[in-house]
Amino acid sequence: MPHNETRHWEAINFMFDRDFYLAAYDVSCPRRLADALMIVRGYAIGGQKSVYEIQLTETEKRDLLYDMTVLLDGDEDRFFLLRLDPRARIHALGVAVPPIPAGFFYVA
Repeated sequence: MPHNETRHWEAINFMFDRDFYLAAYDVSCPRRLADALMIVRGYAIGGQKSVYEIQLTETEKRDLLYDMTVLLDGDEDRFFLLRLDPRARIHALGVAVPPIPAGFFYVA
């Protein structure tokens, strides 16, 4: 990513006070899987299958973790939320494209 795009991301993160995360889940029950997908997609700016790129404020992070804790079975399901270093460069391979921040966020 060119240097000016890195500055663009830093400005966006600062302006909206959001951190960039990867959210991944492994859910055994089809019903909980569908619900987990709906919850995570409400925050997603990109991703596929069960791994999504999301940007969250501290409040949204707390809400997401709460919703997933209530939904998932701790003995059967897994949820992983990894905060990415905002100084890191984003590399996309294959047909992937770097995440582009949305002009808005929809939370169902």
